[in-house]
Amino acid sequence: MVTPYLPYPPLSGGQTRSFNLLKHLSKNCDITLFSFVLPDQSSRYIKNLKRYCSKVRAVERGKTWSLKKILFTGLSPYPFLVINYFSRQLKRMIGQELRREDYDLVHVECFYLMPNIPRTTTPILLVDQTIEFAVYQHYVETLPRKFSLLKPLLSIDVFKIKFWETRFWHRADCLVAVSQEDQRLMRSLSRREVAVVPNGVDEALLKIKKVEKYRQPTILYGVANFKWMQNKEGAVNLLKYVWPQIKAQVPQARLLIIGRHSESFIRSTGLVAPGEKDIVVKEVRDAERVYRRSWLMVAPMGSGGGSRTKFFEAMACGLPIVTTPEGIEGIDAQWGKDVFVNKNFEQLARTAVKLLTDQKFRTKAGQLARRLIKEKYSWRLSAQKLYSIYQQVAKEQLVK
Repeated sequence: MVTPYLPYPPLSGGQTRSFNLLKHLSKNCDITLFSFVLPDQSSRYIKNLKRYCSKVRAVERGKTWSLKKILFTGLSPYPFLVINYFSRQLKRMIGQELRREDYDLVHVECFYLMPNIPRTTTPILLVDQTIEFAVYQHYVETLPRKFSLLKPLLSIDVFKIKFWETRFWHRADCLVAVSQEDQRLMRSLSRREVAVVPNGVDEALLKIKKVEKYRQPTILYGVANFKWMQNKEGAVNLLKYVWPQIKAQVPQARLLIIGRHSESFIRSTGLVAPGEKDIVVKEVRDAERVYRRSWLMVAPMGSGGGSRTKFFEAMACGLPIVTTPEGIEGIDAQWGKDVFVNKNFEQLARTAVKLLTDQKFRTKAGQLARRLIKEKYSWRLSAQKLYSIYQQVAKEQLVK
C-alpha cells in the first residue's frame, strides 16, 4: 500500500481511512506500507503502524512550497499536485521491493502517487479518495475577484490535473471510489468499471457513552484539517452566511471550530473578532468527547467529492448533521430524516435553530443518524469489501 501521508496518528480524513483499513486488512493480508512523512513526525508513529504492517518504509516529503517544485511544475507536463508527491527515492524503493518480493497487488491511495510506481506486472489498484480535478476546478471558479489575474494560470494546472488523473485511471488495473457520486463521474470519464468502498467509523464510537452535553447550545464545525480547501470554504460559508442568522435567533449559542491548523486559518480570514467568546477555535486531542458534548454539526460545504469522515464520526456519536447536498455525498442518508440538507444558507440556519431550540426533535434526529451509521457504515465492513476486491484482482492476475 502506498499513501501520501503516514496513516498515524489518524488526524485527517485520509489518515483515518487508511489507518482503519490497515488495521482490519492486516487480519487477512501481509502488508508493506510506503508513505511520505513530514520532518517532525516521530518514529514512534511508524512503530505503531508496524502492529499492522510487516514493513513500513517512509520517505520525507519536504516543504510543499519550494522554488524547485514551482519551476518543475512550470517546465513539466505534470501539475503541482503530482510534483509535490513525486520522489525518485520512493520510486526506487518501491521498484526494489517489487523485484525482491512476490506481491499480489499494489494498492495506491490517490492518483497523484502513481508516478512513483515503476513499470510492473503486479496489478495496481487505485483508490481516488476524491476527484481532485473537480475540487481544484471549483476552487478556481470561486476565487474572489481580486485573484482574477491568477485564474488563467491556475486553470492550466487544473487542466493538467484532469489529464493525468483520468490517464492514471486507465493505467490502473482496478479503480475504486469512496462514493457513488464519484463512481459515476469516474465511469463516465474512464469508460471502466469502478468499485465503491465507502468510508466508515470505528465501531467503538457506536457504543453508548453517557457524556454530559455542553450547557450552552453548541454548534460544531469539524473535526477537520484546515489546510484542505473544502474545509476552509465550508468554514467561511458558516461564519459569513449561516452563523450570524443562528446567533440572531439563539443569542446564547456557541460555535466550535475544531481541527488542525484551524487557529491560523480562521485568524487569516478576519471573520472572528479578537476576544470573541462565543466562537471557540482550537485543536483537540479527544475528538470523540467534542462530538458527544456538542448539540449538532453545521457544515455548509461548497463542493463535493469523496465523503466526510467527520460526518460519519459525528453521526455515530448521535450528532444531527445540517449540511449542503455537496456535503452529504458518500452517505446514503434520507434527507430531512437522517440528515438535514439544503443549498440555501437561510434554510440551513432555520433548521439549525429548530434543532437547538427543540430538544425532542434534536434527540430523535441524533438517534436516527446514529442508527444509519450503525446499520450501514463501519471500517470493518469497508475493509471486508476492499479485501474481496483484492481477492478478485489477484484471481484475475493468476488467470493471466
